Amino acid sequence: MAPQSCARYDTTHGSGPRHLFASVRRTGEGRAKGGRYEAFEMPPPAASFNLDAHEGDRDDDDLPTGPGAGVEPSVVPCARSRPGVLMASGKSGRAVLRSAWWRSRSQRTAAKARRLQRRAETRFPVITHVAERMVAVNIFDSATRLAAQCFLTAVPLVFVVASVAPERVRQQMAASIRAVFGLNGEASDQLSAIFRSSDAELQNAVGVVGSLMVLLSATAVSRAMQRLCKRAWEIPRAGARIAVWRWLAWIAVWIGLLVVQEPVRSGFGVGLWLGVPLTFVFQTLVWWWTQHLLLGRLVGWMPLLPGALITAGAMTALSVTAGFYMPRALNRALSEYGSAGSIFVLLSWLIVLCVAIAGGVTVGAVLAQEPYSARWLGSPPPSRERMERD
Repeated sequence: MAPQSCARYDTTHGSGPRHLFASVRRTGEGRAKGGRYEAFEMPPPAASFNLDAHEGDRDDDDLPTGPGAGVEPSVVPCARSRPGVLMASGKSGRAVLRSAWWRSRSQRTAAKARRLQRRAETRFPVITHVAERMVAVNIFDSATRLAAQCFLTAVPLVFVVASVAPERVRQQMAASIRAVFGLNGEASDQLSAIFRSSDAELQNAVGVVGSLMVLLSATAVSRAMQRLCKRAWEIPRAGARIAVWRWLAWIAVWIGLLVVQEPVRSGFGVGLWLGVPLTFVFQTLVWWWTQHLLLGRLVGWMPLLPGALITAGAMTALSVTAGFYMPRALNRALSEYGSAGSIFVLLSWLIVLCVAIAGGVTVGAVLAQEPYSARWLGSPPPSRERMERD
């Protein structure tokens, strides 16, 4: 009798024949009569539902041997027996692959950004120096404080001066404020009504106590501007003492310059094509002198020129922009929220102006202290070089 052999493949690994379970057992009759063998099927191992767990392995029994080697194996369709498990495993695998792909891509992008940053710092170190100086100066905090001091002391000081100034000077101040902020419509009418009042009415509105408080606190904006300049140039607080008269002189000069803002911005009646260049030159001279006065001659004239030019350019651009933005914003705030709305708009615009001032002074100080410009301007060394020397 021909031996009967039964073979079966374990196809749960999904990569072809893996295990052929065939064994030959000699029966008792075979032992007695010289041998008769029969093949029987061994139980397959437990199926693994991880399709990639043993991928690529090769065991000694991967190929069939023995009497059942030539028998066509019957493949058990294990993949169809548990479709839910395999489907869930496939979705989980795709999710893991997508997560790994995004993780590797983000890591490559971050590494590329770091390389570009190091390359930019190597080729253009001024970018790093500007960023570090702005963080040290705390641009937005300094600008907000300066704007608050301007709103609380400088604006009331204008009304105090207007209460004692002649009628012609008072009207010129109103025209300059109108030109600086680009006022028209209802906002311009309210400003004109305030400055058209008689001297007695203005003095009663301001009051004696209010005038004294404004005069006592008028130097607050000067001190805030001085702190900004000293931080921009990395001058320590105890490095030098600035005379008090400089604060008063700066306030007095700025009040006087406010009177001539309108003729300069209009080009003395010629038009904007002359008014814009005149405004730039005027602003350059003002901020050049401002830094030199408030720093107490700790820095020479020439190193202060880059900051004056940058600040003047920013202020000139904002003066042109104010003619488009401020009238609409103020008139809408007045119509919807009344006087409180105009206060918020005015304070917001003052913050924008002070940010431009703080940024211009800081960037100018950094540029003046760079090696390629310090040789020509005679600028003092920055703090990092002073620390290296010490």
